[in-house]
Amino acid sequence: MNNIRNFCIIAHIDAGKSTLADRLLELTGTIEKRKMQDQMLDQMELERERGITIKLQPVRMKYKEYILNLIDTPGHVDFTYEVSRSLAAVEGAILLIDATKGVQAQTLANLTLAQKQKLTIIPVINKIDAPAARVPETEQAVAHLLNIDSGEIIKISAKTGENVDQVLRAVVEKVSPPKFSGENLDGQVPLQALIFDSTFDAYKGVIAFVRVFSGELKAGERIKLGAVGAQSETIEVGYFAPQLIKQPIIGAGEIGYIATGIKTPGLVKVGDTILKANESGSALSGYQEPEPMVFASFYPEDSDDFDELKDALAKLKLTDAALFFEPESSPALGRGFRLGFLGMLHIEIISERLKREFDLDLIISSPTVEYEVTNNKGEIEKIRSASQLPDPSFIKEIKEPVCRLDIIVPNQYLGGVMNLVSEIRNQYLSTEYLSKEIVQLTYQVPFAEIVSDFYDRLKSVSSGYASMSYSPSGYQVEDLVRLDILVASEPVEPFSKIVPRAQAVAIGRAIVAKLKEVVPKQLFAVILQAAIGGKIVAREDISAMRKDVTGYLYGGDITRKKKLLEKQKRGQGADEGDRTGQYSAIGIPRNAKEVALAYRLGLFLRDLNKTSCASSRS
Repeated sequence: MNNIRNFCIIAHIDAGKSTLADRLLELTGTIEKRKMQDQMLDQMELERERGITIKLQPVRMKYKEYILNLIDTPGHVDFTYEVSRSLAAVEGAILLIDATKGVQAQTLANLTLAQKQKLTIIPVINKIDAPAARVPETEQAVAHLLNIDSGEIIKISAKTGENVDQVLRAVVEKVSPPKFSGENLDGQVPLQALIFDSTFDAYKGVIAFVRVFSGELKAGERIKLGAVGAQSETIEVGYFAPQLIKQPIIGAGEIGYIATGIKTPGLVKVGDTILKANESGSALSGYQEPEPMVFASFYPEDSDDFDELKDALAKLKLTDAALFFEPESSPALGRGFRLGFLGMLHIEIISERLKREFDLDLIISSPTVEYEVTNNKGEIEKIRSASQLPDPSFIKEIKEPVCRLDIIVPNQYLGGVMNLVSEIRNQYLSTEYLSKEIVQLTYQVPFAEIVSDFYDRLKSVSSGYASMSYSPSGYQVEDLVRLDILVASEPVEPFSKIVPRAQAVAIGRAIVAKLKEVVPKQLFAVILQAAIGGKIVAREDISAMRKDVTGYLYGGDITRKKKLLEKQKRGQGADEGDRTGQYSAIGIPRNAKEVALAYRLGLFLRDLNKTSCASSRS
């Protein structure tokens, strides 16, 4: 155990974590040069396309007589939970800072997480060879942040490999080896292996990624899960290189995998402890389940794909412990699921994975947050969608989630960023200068205000230099109402939203105006309305589809066209020549998702029409 070093790389997005990991793999000879490729540890095609790390990825390297277990982590704020799981399995962390952008918001957030775990921090400044690198300023900011001498900071170029060997030496010298957990009352060392990630294999069952804190495990031994008590016989154990390498045994201090043989994905949970079935070991404290912050409804475009969507979500849950889902249904869109996420990028990644890995086409509702509703009896209920909100007469108060928002921005863009924040509901907290040129702004804002496009707008007003991170900070009372969208006088629940009363009219007008572009014309007039309770606050009309009775005319007096249109308005037949007429434009949707939505709403409207006709006949 004295020769083992467990560490991870933490940084803001696009700071060069995966590139540094590539250089470490090359220096230690873990991957042959002929097999090397960029972003070696990024296993998903989506990660390579976007150039970002989405999933944590462990790998085992050998450096001199030492075994180095590295976990490469994501940098985006939506995947902070992946970082926290990595930190629970290691003793040290490389804090990587981009020399061209300096200290950024997620740098601070990840540093705080590492310091709470009492990890050894190794500061490293990357991209020193870049033309726009500001090494002295970045060095000064990092030294101030960590309260250390600037000489302790390693300056590297992960792209060229310059000074990367110093990082390996610092890991060996500064990161402490794993601590020995000791024996129990029987004089044995019981197995305690913390699950920090998992995946599924059709033959081996759930494969748990573990950090072994004490004891050892061989293939063929019986294990049990500390939380649920389920037992199984291990099929295989080993480590990551980065592919799975089978080993006869894994022991204390090591990071590796255990093929549990359990075929029920829900039993193996991240944060649980694997124990031996015949030992009296106790479960580790682990870490808390992630709390989803954003919720959206996913419906399959083809309603027959519901079961495939259910199976796909269960498998994704294994590789993404922060994903939450529960079934729901809608008269207009059929059966689907209500999913919980950590942020907007998380929604985008999950929807893309469902499409690519499971070949599913989806309709996705607008994202919302979770609210706390207190009724007149004093009972508190969690509300994740507007359709669950009770009648206003039964509501005493509604609380919405708020978060601490940290924005780090260069001085020259400070005014634009402050103007942007002034456009949303906010409470100013503080301003701190990290250096002469870098400012940190801190606000408390309702999470609903930043859940949609705030990040994109922030990047726009700052030319890409500003960065943000957020953390939940509880709930606050707000004057909120339920905004319903009615199509042909029938509410369509996936369109309903919980919004501030002061903004309800503007939001309602925007939604019905957009729906008018998407919903196709029918053989009867369709009314689109936005309503708060029984009060209509916005309306758009879609006229009934009609034949273009003037389509065959090629010229002549305008009165000929007017005569035909008047005849059509009275419901009389047009001239014989109008058989060549064409239907008027019906508002073609702009993308595949809108096509599917329009189709499903069209079926919904058709069923409504049939029902109304049947009732009128009776």
